[in-house]
Amino acid sequence: MEVRELAPSRGQLDVAAVQVKFDSTELLEDRISRIQDLVSGVGKADLIVLPELWLHGGFSYDSWRKNAISLESEVFTFLSEVARDKKAWFHAGSFMVTEPSSAASDMWNTSVLFDPTGSLRATYKKIHRFGFSDGEPKLIAAGDEPRVVELHTERATAITGLSTCYDLRFPELYRHISAEGTALNVIPACWPLTRIQHWQTLGRARAIENQSFVVQCNMTGVDQEVELGGHSQIVDGNGDILAQADKEEAVLRATLNFDSLNELRSSFPVLNDRRADIWAAKGKTVIASHL
Repeated sequence: MEVRELAPSRGQLDVAAVQVKFDSTELLEDRISRIQDLVSGVGKADLIVLPELWLHGGFSYDSWRKNAISLESEVFTFLSEVARDKKAWFHAGSFMVTEPSSAASDMWNTSVLFDPTGSLRATYKKIHRFGFSDGEPKLIAAGDEPRVVELHTERATAITGLSTCYDLRFPELYRHISAEGTALNVIPACWPLTRIQHWQTLGRARAIENQSFVVQCNMTGVDQEVELGGHSQIVDGNGDILAQADKEEAVLRATLNFDSLNELRSSFPVLNDRRADIWAAKGKTVIASHL
């Protein structure tokens, strides 16, 4: 990860999270066309966010390899054009991506972010793979680079952290990137309905503990007999929900006010009390014996 001094977040950012319904019977080209229609109907926004693996299916393990794409794919050319047409930052969700320079077996769950000119500004390879001994750990490689991006608009600067779905369960990732000044975390997901309370609670927790906006964009529908949970949400740095969906396909909208977030951080400066010196040190944990 590039390390440099980032400008503080400021101003207001209009965000739209597009909760997509997965249909396993749909052809890939029809799914792409439907996404174009959904995004076109968003209206004006500074940042548009799509879910994890809306093209491939989060639980469609058997077809991941067959449908994997490279960053030179026509799919990304199309998504670049969508960002340029909308004149918006466009987090297009995540995809199963292969790289020609890597081993033939390597494939990553990779999210992509385009700027308003259509340029690919950042990619993020999912660090924490879901499935335990099956699914992602068995089929794809793990990322190892946290990613922070500086989003600029006429009205705002937003230092933004990228993560994906299962990453939400690992607070150390968000604490690490918060040290780079993140004030917004964007989290596309394909989170199942059975654990939707975790999705909602953990999103608010990541917002509260890092005093950061959180945009969670989930899938809905059914994928390989797994019912997806929907309930996308946008949360402010105090843990208050600014917008929330149910299980239907939907577009969530909210205006993120980073000046107000900075006031929260100044009035309740909890982040100043982080003890990075202790957590960076090794061998400091004390195992207490019985008295």
